[in-house]
Amino acid sequence: MSQAPFYVSPEQLMKDRADFARKGIARGRSVVVLRYDQGILLLAENPSPTLHKIAEIYDRIGFAAVGKYNEFETLRQAGVRYADLRGYSYHRTDVTARGLTNAYAQTLAGVFTTESKPFEVELVVAELGLTPETDQLYRLSYDGSVIDESEHVAIGGQADAITASLKGLATSALSLGAVVDHGVRALAAATSGPLPTSDLEAAILDRTAVGHRTFKRLDDAAMAALRED
Repeated sequence: MSQAPFYVSPEQLMKDRADFARKGIARGRSVVVLRYDQGILLLAENPSPTLHKIAEIYDRIGFAAVGKYNEFETLRQAGVRYADLRGYSYHRTDVTARGLTNAYAQTLAGVFTTESKPFEVELVVAELGLTPETDQLYRLSYDGSVIDESEHVAIGGQADAITASLKGLATSALSLGAVVDHGVRALAAATSGPLPTSDLEAAILDRTAVGHRTFKRLDDAAMAALRED
């Protein structure tokens, strides 16, 4: 006598995949991306000096991620290839955060709906505008959903707590030093403990930079100086 095949409804399957992805992301340490008066700050709780959560994609585009390192590193590399190819085939100004976000959203949605295991990642794609009004921040979830943010965005296991602590704060009107202070305090409050500079990874997209590239990593000395201001 043959056994009836095991059946799982599509709704239950999607719910199980979402729960799986959320649990994986929740185990990771958080990242917060904040605009400031001369650019965009990308700030992560990350004691590793080599396994970066924050990276440069192209001239004015930064990338931040939480979750499984091998999965978001694969996405980062794909983003760099996308940007390089588009910039070479057309023009550097044709490489935009919106276009990159759409490409990431399609990849994440495809994996979520067709593969046995979704990506356990959340991403932020940030683009530095020529003027503050044209800055762009996009948050992408494991299922390919996209939210655009105006002032700041947090991802990771403590994202809700970080967002709540920054609620109502217009960081785009503040200096880099002030925004670093707000960002570090928000990360620390979410983890219920102080964060030494050595446990932070930070970079900026700097509107005052000369040349194409605006991405600059902030080492411990630079972060320590900003935290003292």
